Amino acid sequence: MADKKRRGEDAGDDRLHDDIVDDVADDDATDAEEPVSRGGTATRSRAKAESADSRPKTKTDTDRVGLFGRIARFIREVVAELRKVIWPTRKELLTYTAVVVAFVTVMLTIVAGLDFAFAKGVLWVFGNPS
Repeated sequence: MADKKRRGEDAGDDRLHDDIVDDVADDDATDAEEPVSRGGTATRSRAKAESADSRPKTKTDTDRVGLFGRIARFIREVVAELRKVIWPTRKELLTYTAVVVAFVTVMLTIVAGLDFAFAKGVLWVFGNPS
C-alpha cells in the first residue's frame, strides 16, 4: 500500500508529470524565438556574468577590513540603531513593569495551584505510603 503512495506512481502524479514534460518540450521549441529574459539557464548564466562585472574595482573596496575595523564598524552600527529606538518615558516604564510583574504573579499562582492539585490527586489515587 505504501508503494502506491510514492511519487510518480499515482495517477494524478503521472498526469502532472506528462504536463510538465509537454511544457518543457514547448519551451525548448520556442527558445530561439523568445528573448532570454524569460528564465532558464541563459538567464542564470547572464546573471552570473553581471554579478561578476559588478565586483568592486577600486583598491579600497577590495582590501579586507581588519578585526579592529570590523569591531569599530559594529559598534558604530549598534549606536546608530540605538538612536532609532523610541525609549519609553519613566511613567510608561513603571506601567509596563507593573503589568509584567502582575502577569507573572497571576501565572505563578495558577501554576502553583495546579501543581498542588495534581500532587494531592496523585497521592489520593495511589495512596499515601506513610
